[in-house]
Amino acid sequence: MVMILSRRDKMIAKIKELMYQPKNIRNIGICAHIDHGKTTLSDNLLAGAGMISEELAGDQRFLDFDEQEQARGITIDAANVSMVHEYHGDEYLINLIDTPGHVDFGGDVTRAMRAVDGAVVVVCAVEGIMPQTETVLRQALREKVKPVLFINKVDRLINEVKLGPEELANKFIGIINEANKLITKMAPKDKKDEWLVKVDDGSVAFGSAYHNWAINIPMMQETGINFKDIIDYCNDENQKELAKKVPLADVLLGMVVEHLPSPEVSQQYRCPNIWDGDIESEAGQTMINTSPDGPLAVMVTNVSVDKHAGEVATGRVYGGTVEQGSEVYLVGGQARSRVQQVGVFFGPERVPTEKVPAGNIVYITGAKGATAGETICSPENKIVEFEGIEHISEPVVTVAVEAKNTKDLPKLIEVLRQTAKEDPTIHVNINEETGEHLVSGMGELHLEVIGVRINNKGVDILTSEPIVVYRETVAGKTPNPVEGKSPNKHNRLYLEVSPLDDSIFEALQNGDIKEGKIKAKEEAQQFIDHGLDKEEARRVWDVYNKSLFINMTRGIQYLDEIKELVIEGFESALEEGPVANEIAMGMKFTLVDAKLHEDAVHRGPAQILPAIRNAIKGGMMMADPTLLEPVQKVFINTPTDYMGSVTKEILNRRGQIIDMPTEGDMVNVEAKVPVAEMFGFAGEIRSATQGRCLWSTENSGFERLPRELQGQIVREIRQRKGLAPEPFGPDHYLG
Repeated sequence: MVMILSRRDKMIAKIKELMYQPKNIRNIGICAHIDHGKTTLSDNLLAGAGMISEELAGDQRFLDFDEQEQARGITIDAANVSMVHEYHGDEYLINLIDTPGHVDFGGDVTRAMRAVDGAVVVVCAVEGIMPQTETVLRQALREKVKPVLFINKVDRLINEVKLGPEELANKFIGIINEANKLITKMAPKDKKDEWLVKVDDGSVAFGSAYHNWAINIPMMQETGINFKDIIDYCNDENQKELAKKVPLADVLLGMVVEHLPSPEVSQQYRCPNIWDGDIESEAGQTMINTSPDGPLAVMVTNVSVDKHAGEVATGRVYGGTVEQGSEVYLVGGQARSRVQQVGVFFGPERVPTEKVPAGNIVYITGAKGATAGETICSPENKIVEFEGIEHISEPVVTVAVEAKNTKDLPKLIEVLRQTAKEDPTIHVNINEETGEHLVSGMGELHLEVIGVRINNKGVDILTSEPIVVYRETVAGKTPNPVEGKSPNKHNRLYLEVSPLDDSIFEALQNGDIKEGKIKAKEEAQQFIDHGLDKEEARRVWDVYNKSLFINMTRGIQYLDEIKELVIEGFESALEEGPVANEIAMGMKFTLVDAKLHEDAVHRGPAQILPAIRNAIKGGMMMADPTLLEPVQKVFINTPTDYMGSVTKEILNRRGQIIDMPTEGDMVNVEAKVPVAEMFGFAGEIRSATQGRCLWSTENSGFERLPRELQGQIVREIRQRKGLAPEPFGPDHYLG
């Protein structure tokens, strides 16, 4: 026991020392499709660093320390751990985040990517690059995080699939080419060539996380072991000896040190990408140079609630040093707080240190009110906020939650608010008038996990059957400008409404165009690049809910004075569409004229907000209002004998088959299915294929609901929300 303690204490002392050497720090994320071996790989890296026993590595799932993760055998939360690795005589501090692979928990991947500089993308050698691999790689590259590639489960290709040397090489070349195709498509322009993964430079490794061995070109050169030897070791069932000769941790962490950037390197190009402030300012230069001495800049990426410590914020220190006991300022929350404790993660354990300097991943207790995406700085050196974290997919399934005992109602409201803070991808709607509490998430599993967590916080709940989340949009244009009058009839706003062009809508969905108020005309270029008319591009006022508000008026007196109110009214109108009170998206609103009262008293919020909201809702009702439904891509790998049963299952659920390539006696079915039709799919597809299929899903955005279903769905939603059975016509809004 004493020996283990002293080893741990030595490691902690070494971590505290290396924190101050940014060139020897590597902040990395492990990401992959579900079940491709991330957590097993993380276990082995920890074993290699002496943090857990080598015998248990792979089985222990050290970073899946949540009860539900252990019960379900999947990663649900991103888990952080800091460790020390020796490479070529130097010691390095590796801050590792193990991220989930299931599509329902993709929000954790997005948030983790803001904290790291490099990613180890794990791909199963048998399955190859899967939909979620593509998604996590896109999330990494959007945040300017450099990837390396680890092809896992190579032993299965040799022992189960029985591939020879030539077939193995072809399989690997296919996976690497596909990964590089994605990198070329999505990497920052100036990094495309530099970030491609290559076998010959060692940025691709092959191995088996379960059996604890890996190989890449530098290791082959060092040990003399080649692929022929690896095939022999696998065929002779002697992978234990192979693991002694080419230990996974040495190969992987060596690849991380060699190919992934230190904070010193990455903050030079990442900070201008994720921070809106002036890079030439003192705060900007502190970040660019990873300096521990300048103004404090921490980006919060996650918040969890601990029974003893209260709220624990995890984040990345980009500039300055965060100290225990110091006073900090939350830029988004506009509040001061006192830091109680700071430190680093040791998996399920937190190790306090007195301070944590720039370049490190930190935990902070005492920053009350912090949420994911918050910027923390010092009160005397207030800085501009970091850009918000944009999650790739949106909540598509909702459940109504109620407390079993009425006395628990106040506690339920508190717990729901806490849960929304811990997981920003869920959307909690607490209606204190109707007593309805709605929780929207990424899918059935996501909501199931949230339900268990609410119960674990001491509130017994009942949940409704899952309800699908719809969106509202328009299919046509308003025939004439629509007039919105203020209640006092002294102000009139004239709007045109039309659907957004596909190219702009796609750019908004992919995050190529950021949401928010447009501050400068220079930003017009991004709209022009995606096909918006030049004149309109220069006059965009606001981007919200994947919709644009454009001011095409000229010389209207007092318009600038009500600009903020018009934007506020536009944003609030899109939160509840006119047809079913669902969020509205994908439209272009053009202000073409306005008549405003000369006296400011007569054009305050009480007049302008209803005028703009009514014009928007009335305009939508006159432009062929339409519901959008969430759609998922479904990927099924099944023996060809069951192909008919699989396609029948898809088509019975209003699905469309996109592609059906065959490989040997297996067929890969790629389809698109509405989320509303996916409930109970897991059981049905298993029985249709007698349990012999692998399947996964990926959220694919929203598509127009078929006309014949519109009326029925609208009535169901309105009935559920306690609204009149039929939506009001446009005249109601135009008064």
